[in-house]
Amino acid sequence: MKIVASCLIDANLDKSRVDDVVLVGGCSRIPKVQQLLQDFFNGKQLCKSINPDEAVA
Repeated sequence: MKIVASCLIDANLDKSRVDDVVLVGGCSRIPKVQQLLQDFFNGKQLCKSINPDEAVA
């Protein structure tokens, strides 16, 4: 989660201002990654409705 925190700092954005967390890429299928992200964003539901192999971020 250091990378996520670093990205938010670089963007001058507090995690409370993030409206949606959209998972893309193969690693987004890993349950541990999903749980860590959900915990990091204080229980916010993760958007998993987009096919992670077809999305571009």
